[in-house]
Amino acid sequence: MSVKKIAVYALTSQGVSVARRLASKLSGTLYVSRRLESEDAVPFDSLPHLISATFNAFEGHVFVAAAGIVVRCIAPHLQSKETDPAVVCLDQHGKYSISLLSGHLGGANELAVQCARAVGGEPVITTATDTAGVLSVDTLAESKELVIGNIERVKVVNMALLEGLPVQLYDPEDWLGLAWDASFTGVAGAEEWDRSLPGIWVSWHNDSPEGSLALFPRVLHMGIGCRLNVTEEEILDHVHEVFERKNLALKSIASLGSVEAKRHEAGLLAAAEKFGVEPVFYSTAQLASIDAPTPSDRVQRHMGVPSVAEASAMLAAHGGELIVAKEKTATVTLAVTRSNRA
Repeated sequence: MSVKKIAVYALTSQGVSVARRLASKLSGTLYVSRRLESEDAVPFDSLPHLISATFNAFEGHVFVAAAGIVVRCIAPHLQSKETDPAVVCLDQHGKYSISLLSGHLGGANELAVQCARAVGGEPVITTATDTAGVLSVDTLAESKELVIGNIERVKVVNMALLEGLPVQLYDPEDWLGLAWDASFTGVAGAEEWDRSLPGIWVSWHNDSPEGSLALFPRVLHMGIGCRLNVTEEEILDHVHEVFERKNLALKSIASLGSVEAKRHEAGLLAAAEKFGVEPVFYSTAQLASIDAPTPSDRVQRHMGVPSVAEASAMLAAHGGELIVAKEKTATVTLAVTRSNRA
């Protein structure tokens, strides 16, 4: 993961020069203790109070300070390896750059290397897979833009890889690119899966075996048509019902599209936020250019196009497969496409 929004902190006069170089190289925001009177930095009086305000506002934090001080300041704010920002700590001479928190998913290992290069220091990486030269499955998943479904299983798989134990792999579309890796044993489906062994299951279906590490490619595109003033709950209920019935993974949702006229529909915007995607709105000309399989005279009369849900989903997938033709409730119409791999 490439960390982009970064805060850099300095507590001592010697540390300021190192922090200033880091902030410049990383395009970061520089925070310096007020007593040091640095004109090119944001001053602060109390580091713990400052961290309370900045910890979740930045993707990465770089401290030119003793590790013990940093640990005490960030400890009250730690939540999960899935969401915690990257934290890197350097001594005031810039000799060592230590990846302290969120080394893999948060990108602290990469950030520590960047910091070391910026000041001519040495990166210190302590995550087990890195020190052993073994593949880290969470880092690989992030690099392939796969969503981790159950973060607690990452440790199980990584530990098995460290110990040289067999790891099962179900990845029929080869998202991870591990088909020929000797560390993994490929399985063709659930009937070959051994629940007593660790393993990785990559799919856009909601079908991962119990105990597996589930990874989801974002390949499902939803097209939604809706009545005026539709509620978020009406949309969510319909999506959940269809996805459950069709055995589709919510974590594989890549986009939500609709007609331009729905751009300010509050329920639709709220639903998109709940699914973690930016809504995409298409003009009537764009939608009319799509030969949707089930056009509607009613939609044509009200919206000026024969299809909203199917056409939006098909536009989003750029020629992918329509896997759910439009399904309707009284207020919501949903269609789903699967995009082809690039």
